[in-house]
Formats: sequence, structure tokens, C-alpha cells
Amino acid sequence: MMREERGFTLIELIIALALVGALLVTAFGGLRMAVGAWQRGDQRAQAQQHVRGLTVALGRAIGGTHAYSGPRRQGESPKLLFEGTASRIEFVTHVPPFPTAVPVAFTAVAIELREGEQPGLVVRQRVLPNHEPFEKATPVLEDTTVTTLTLSYLGLQGWQDTWNPETDSGLPQAIRIAIATTQSAGRSMPALTVSVGGPR
Repeated sequence: MMREERGFTLIELIIALALVGALLVTAFGGLRMAVGAWQRGDQRAQAQQHVRGLTVALGRAIGGTHAYSGPRRQGESPKLLFEGTASRIEFVTHVPPFPTAVPVAFTAVAIELREGEQPGLVVRQRVLPNHEPFEKATPVLEDTTVTTLTLSYLGLQGWQDTWNPETDSGLPQAIRIAIATTQSAGRSMPALTVSVGGPR
């Protein structure tokens, strides 16, 4: 007596294929979410590394600030070349943020947060001695991703937003710098506090 062999019915095949399709859709959806999360994490890490690198480079230059006296403009009498606000600083350093074409002892540096049509961080530098060291300084960095530059200066009265060497007696004891970029969603890295070199 022959046994009757029975295969899958069309309904059973359709149900099996539907289940396999649902599992594939779920698996690929999870994979897409995982890849998206990994890319966002990678972008955040790159943004933090960018901000950290900028902060360290600028902090190193600020740490090399020297009490250099000279005329700011032609015809003016020499004075201490340093001035700072909450979003701009002008100083003379023996550690320029970017290498110069020839070795020099001192470099005039201006760091500011530019506003207007092309906002962003601008760093200018010019070797010394030179006429109009800050006004004629060449831009060595223009970073349009930077949205915030916050500077503060430590003096005898504590931290303050501006520094004028004539009224605040010489150089500040320390300078605090914080930077945020568009990639960091407006969040600044922890501020870097740098002790200022040279006599005060």
C-alpha cells in the first residue's frame, strides 16, 4: 500500500514568505537605525576633536603671550600690544598658532569671532617688528563652523570680560577660552584656562 505524500499548500507558502519578509524588514530597519546612530556618533566625535584641536592651538599661542611694547599704528607712541574683549583678543606671542615662513621671535596675533555675512572664527598673524601689526595681519584661519568664541581675563579683581593693559595694569594673569561649532549643536567644550607668560 503506497503512502500519500503531501507538500506545502499555496497558503502555507504565502504565510511563510510573509513571515520571512517581515523579519527582513525588521532586521534591515534595525541595521539602518544602527548605521545612522554610528554616523551621528562619529560626526559628534569629529566635531569635538575639531573644537578640542582649535582650543588647544589657540590656548598654546595665548599661553606664549609676551609683554611686547610697540606702536599700534604709524606715528603712535609705543605701548603694550595687548587688548581683549569677550569675542576678540589681540596679543604678541612667541608661539604663533600657525608656523611662520621663517623663524621669528615674536608674532602679533588677532583672534576674533566675525559676524555678518560670513560669520566664523578668524585668526590673523603678522611677524614683528612691523607696522600696524594687527590691522595688516594676514588671515591664517577662517573657520565658518565656529559659532561661539568666549574669552575672559583674570586680574586682581577676578574674572572679567574685557582687558585693557593701560587701565588693568599690564597683562592678565590667565585667560579662559571656550569655542563652540555648528557641529557641536552650540555646546562649548569645557573652557580652557591658560596662564599667561611674560612679566605683568
